[in-house]
Order: sequence, then C-alpha cells, then structure tokens
Amino acid sequence: MRRADRLFQIVQHLRGGRLVTARMLGERLEVSERTIYRDIADLQSTGVPIDGEAGVGYLMREGFDLPPLMFTRDEIVALVAGARMVRAFGGAQMARAAEEALVKIGAVLPEQEKARIARTEIHMPGWVVDDATRRSIDLLERAIEARDVLSLNYKDEAGKGSMRDVRPLGLWFWGKVWTLVAWCELRNDFRAFRIDRIAEAGASGRTFRPERGKQLTDFYRTWEAREQN
Repeated sequence: MRRADRLFQIVQHLRGGRLVTARMLGERLEVSERTIYRDIADLQSTGVPIDGEAGVGYLMREGFDLPPLMFTRDEIVALVAGARMVRAFGGAQMARAAEEALVKIGAVLPEQEKARIARTEIHMPGWVVDDATRRSIDLLERAIEARDVLSLNYKDEAGKGSMRDVRPLGLWFWGKVWTLVAWCELRNDFRAFRIDRIAEAGASGRTFRPERGKQLTDFYRTWEAREQN
C-alpha cells in the first residue's frame, strides 16, 4: 500500500470518534506501530485534528472532513482519456474498474467540475480487443502480481506451437497488440510473448521469487543495451 493511501485509511479509521490504538491501526494496515506513530505525527502536523498519544490511543475530533478532490482541466481530461483507453484496450476486469473509478472521481468532484467528465470528447473503439484477449490480460495481470509461474501454449508467427513455463514480469501495450514480458524457463532468457498468440495459459502450481538477472529491471537494461548497439 502506498503511503498516501495509508494516511487516507488512517483518517478513515479514526472518523468514528472512538479511541483507536496504534496497534489496532497497524494490524489493519499491516504495518508496524512505529510506522503508525510517524504517520499520525505527520497528519497532525498538516492540521488533521487527531488527539491522543502513543500507548493510549487516538481519536479525531468531530467536524473534520476531507476536502473535495480538486483537479485541473487537463488532469480531468487525462483521467477520463486514460480510463476510456483502459476500457477499450484493457482486460475485462480493468475495464470495469476504470468505469468504477470514473464514477468515484465524479462523486467527489465539486459540482462545477463534474460536467467536465461528460464534456471530454476523447473516445476509443471498443471492438479492437476481443473477449478472449481481455480474459488473458486479466489472467496475466493477476499472475504477475501473485508471481505465479505460468504454463503457456504459445504459437509463433508461423503457427507452430510450443509449451513452456514462464515467470510473468510485465505487460506492454503497443497500440493494438499486447505482449507479456517474461523469463522463459525453456530458453533460460527473457522473452516477449504476443498475447494474441497465447493459445492457452494456466497456473503451473509454482510461484517464484525475484532473482538477480531475471527481473523486469534486468530486462529493461538488456533491451536498452540492445537498442544502443
């Protein structure tokens, strides 16, 4: 969880007007009590009316509310365009999440800013990515986060298939084509797989840990070195 998100969650937990200990907050947010103490101190220094002390607990005085989100015109356009791009070209779950994010943003914007979302005339066709590819994108994205080794049935440009286990590292979008960047255990090297050529992808039942030389940052360094030569 990003620190900004954690600070927001602390404020939310303290809204009830009851005493909450640093231990309780730490358990809920999966951080140490020391981290909670620092976060509380930082919130207090910015004017958030939190009362209490370490070892006793904290509560927030009534009447405090977070200010409405403020975005510039260009920021709203960027958010709307990004959400619509994900809806058009991303996975099925990504598309739904993008729609929900726009609804949430619209709900907290000041009234005079809400109309800008509807007035943003930036659109993408929804037929470019088929349903099978959308499902694959979601599956691969979850595998990247969980560090699940995947078994792929992959077809090359000539249509020849091969089975291989890969460590999924990242997804790249090239306009109409998505690729999976992965460490291929068959080739013992990095490979980029076009998602529309993955005939089948399934969990191998194994997970992996980051290893030096086999991470996405290592791929970037290798790719940049090749581009410069």
